[in-house]
Amino acid sequence: MSPERERGRPPAPEPLPVDVPDNHTHLDSEESDAVVAELLAAGAAVGVGRAVQIGCDLPAARWTVGALERHPQLLGGVALHPNEVPQLVADGALEAALAEVRELARHPRVRVVGETGLDHFRTPPEQWHLQERSFRAHIAMAKELGLALQVHDRDAHEDVLRVLAEEGAPERTVFHCFSGDAAMARVCADAGYYLSFAGTVTFKNAEPLREALRAAPRERVMVETDAPYLTPVPHRGRPNAGYLVPHTVRAMAAVLGADLEELCGQLAATTEAVYGPW
Repeated sequence: MSPERERGRPPAPEPLPVDVPDNHTHLDSEESDAVVAELLAAGAAVGVGRAVQIGCDLPAARWTVGALERHPQLLGGVALHPNEVPQLVADGALEAALAEVRELARHPRVRVVGETGLDHFRTPPEQWHLQERSFRAHIAMAKELGLALQVHDRDAHEDVLRVLAEEGAPERTVFHCFSGDAAMARVCADAGYYLSFAGTVTFKNAEPLREALRAAPRERVMVETDAPYLTPVPHRGRPNAGYLVPHTVRAMAAVLGADLEELCGQLAATTEAVYGPW
């Protein structure tokens, strides 16, 4: 790990009493496989010994499948991120890219099609229909292969829910980095979806998200980093990694008034129920 990057890493928190997997991370963003190994070891030392590595463009998806062979702590997810889709369509490359994702998803430790979905923040309205086309294809792929679906939903709640209802969501559908309010949490729970909470739940201005956490059935809740993004308080703004999950889990326990060990056990059991064994 370079000295510059290492200085940016926050210190390790107190370990969790029960191992909790990070169900969404982007280790392909790290500078080397040696750094990946260091971060996985740092996670294991604080009770975050397993992770779901998400590759959401073709280079990252290819990297993910290779990483599964090198790191038994990882399961994988592959997809085309919605913000990648308009350029792929412009290049006439969307169908070929989807076909490659489908082949990569056949690896036995790829357990997720995702992240896919809709992003109304970074993509202009005239291109939303292209994202929707890709989203529908990923939903079909997850059902065809019997995999979980991880949904990216940024400023697109109503349209994401509509597409899932129209297509028929896979049995295991996860809203990664859930960003809705309590009313949306109840809608998702009623539909049988899972809600994954990231470091955003610790942010000072995130009371609607904490209300969503309180509204969600405990057995439908998971935790993630979305690393290297969304670093939890008290280290917001510094590089995120799996070993910082304890900050998020402790914040979740405080919001819920839950026993920390019991919450860790529930998070681990739900994650394994969705993605299977490591």
